[in-house]
Amino acid sequence: ITISSNHWVMAWTGLEINTLAILPLISKSHHPRAIEAATKYFLVQAAASALVLFSSMTNAWHTGQWDITQLTHPVSCLILTSAIAMKLGLVPFHFWFPEVLQGSPLTTGLLLSTIMKLPPMALLFMTSPSLNPTLLTTMAILSTALGGWMGLNQTQTRKILAFSSISHLGWMAIIVIYNPKLTLLNFYLYALMTSTVFLTLNSIKALKLSTLMTTWTKAPALNTMLLLTLLSLAGLPPLTGFLPKWLIIQELTKQDMAPAATIISLLSLLGLFF
Repeated sequence: ITISSNHWVMAWTGLEINTLAILPLISKSHHPRAIEAATKYFLVQAAASALVLFSSMTNAWHTGQWDITQLTHPVSCLILTSAIAMKLGLVPFHFWFPEVLQGSPLTTGLLLSTIMKLPPMALLFMTSPSLNPTLLTTMAILSTALGGWMGLNQTQTRKILAFSSISHLGWMAIIVIYNPKLTLLNFYLYALMTSTVFLTLNSIKALKLSTLMTTWTKAPALNTMLLLTLLSLAGLPPLTGFLPKWLIIQELTKQDMAPAATIISLLSLLGLFF
């Protein structure tokens, strides 16, 4: 519904249905932590949806236009950028994401990190010409930084994957104004590799790094694949995960944003390190 809509209210409806549908999947284990995660998720996503509605209403009030691609009013552009950042978990709205991911089971974590990011990504893609470049670039660089630094200290695999996701979102957000197709490419490859990691962790039941260290005796082939996928997810050059990063660096250099490209590349080394 969200991806195929032209009207802001339909996009908002899709986002709301999405939020309500994932809540039982997060809280189905009846563990207090899962319930807490579901509550946090609900509050953040409801606030973000309200902001989406608010920004589109402000835009319609000023321009009389409800079309998604016709978002022209500067205030609504700012509000929408923050709303989508909240939906996706870009810094400074990232605090909910690691905790929600830690409180939900691995399969739900997979859904949260891949499919649930698709509708906001589509909205970002459709409104990319009218977004605020300064705000988006700042949030993108901060996301890559925090995703790298906060992941260094983690022992829980789900939290590590959450911070990796935040840092990937930074890469996607920095390029969306200049070349939206690269954002989509990055998102598809990220979703593919994250699904691989989550499904592997699910089949070897590894929730902590300490269990991950002893699994190579049980499934050596699977663990070798997991190693390669993790390196690819971190963006090591010969592997697929480096392809979107390479193209994004190239595009940023073409747009005279070489300093930003340098900073974001150096910050993604943090993720590679852990």
